[in-house]
Amino acid sequence: MIISLPIEDRPRSYAFYQEALGLTPVGEPDADGIPEPLQFQLAADVTMMLIPTGGFGWVLGEQPAAPPGQSECILSLQVDSEEAVDTRNATALAAGAVQVTAPTRKPWAYLATFTDPDGHLWMISTD
Repeated sequence: MIISLPIEDRPRSYAFYQEALGLTPVGEPDADGIPEPLQFQLAADVTMMLIPTGGFGWVLGEQPAAPPGQSECILSLQVDSEEAVDTRNATALAAGAVQVTAPTRKPWAYLATFTDPDGHLWMISTD
């Protein structure tokens, strides 16, 4: 499975996902040292591909992507403890994320949400 997201800036996204979420890029580096296509391993059979908006629009054809500030999905990362939620959230903010929901206890989980530099919504949570 490949989850594809549009991005504005390859170097910025390449750095953000390594720093903020500790994700590992996959693939052979291009001339700029960044894998092309830019992908990160999420699970054994799941990668996230970050596609520059021009290329993303080419693939979509007549179907527009969500406008900035509107999320069509929530990308969730499960961690082992409340402290891990706090730590990962702080790391993401330091790397350029924008806080949406500060770490908080909900009836179903302890969680925090933020957007990446391109406005994609992420949730870090623990049961």
